[in-house]
Amino acid sequence: MSQRSLTIEEHFTAEDRRAVLEHDARVGLTASQKRLSPIWFYDERGSALFDEITRLPEYYPTRAERGLLESAATEVVELARADTLVELGSGTSEKTRVLLDALVARGSCRYVPLDVDPDTLLAAATALTEEYPGLDVHAVAGDFLRHLDLLPQEGRRLVAFLGSTLGNLMPAERHRFFTDLDSSLSSFDRLLLGVDLVKDRARLEAAYDDAAGVTAEFNRNALRVVNRELDADFDPAAFDHVARWVPEQRWIEMRLRARSVQVVRVAGLDLVVHFDEGEELLTEISAKFSPDGIAAELWDAGFVVERTWQAGDDDFLLVLAKPYC
Repeated sequence: MSQRSLTIEEHFTAEDRRAVLEHDARVGLTASQKRLSPIWFYDERGSALFDEITRLPEYYPTRAERGLLESAATEVVELARADTLVELGSGTSEKTRVLLDALVARGSCRYVPLDVDPDTLLAAATALTEEYPGLDVHAVAGDFLRHLDLLPQEGRRLVAFLGSTLGNLMPAERHRFFTDLDSSLSSFDRLLLGVDLVKDRARLEAAYDDAAGVTAEFNRNALRVVNRELDADFDPAAFDHVARWVPEQRWIEMRLRARSVQVVRVAGLDLVVHFDEGEELLTEISAKFSPDGIAAELWDAGFVVERTWQAGDDDFLLVLAKPYC
């Protein structure tokens, strides 16, 4: 292509976001175990904070995954024989450039980023069209749990789901995500998945509770989003950040713990929420995997693993998989 092209397709409007937030907040804040979805970390500030997290010394997953991508990108692209890169939960598209370099080296290609934050999506898509002359970018504002069937179908697609974002889903959600994705792919498409591996507890917990407190601010940002969008009066500073490894589930839990008794008014829901001193609000899980375990999950949902690349004994894993029927 001699001329760059940028298209923005919106399936997750401000009204959709508001409706989903209202539902999640009402259900989660009135549950016996209070919770909020990690999707609400990601407004413009939350996206910037997460980008900062990926550069912290304690947060190994981004470095490990990027190192794998840099060494494996050419092989991934050759195996996938793709002309279209679809990225789910694309964020700032930082690591995407490694795959785009390999795809562009094979010829013209198209990039389809999907993300819930339209501002971050637009900024990243615009930057890429400037960096890669002739790149066709078809950005989609959407949620990978709701809008997989609305992704552009053209081309031979390599669908990248990186950053161990898969680990934020509960096991039943992971299975539903994989089966929904399988039903939306052709036999020529491929899935490139990045997952974090089970490792030493101290290293895991440090990655989610950094010394600089950036992850703590990221965690509290969910409360700021609820305050702004649902006219609530959470005091983020009145909640401590908690990150702990749960070995039985093989995941990290991020929580916010009330420092004292809290009475929070959520005017947008006509709701009053009570917190006891020490009561916790679950904001995220981050599951960790074994190579055999993720292969089994993929198989159960209709995928077969073609190739894996692993960093260290237990650092990180890249998986290339294809639909088997």
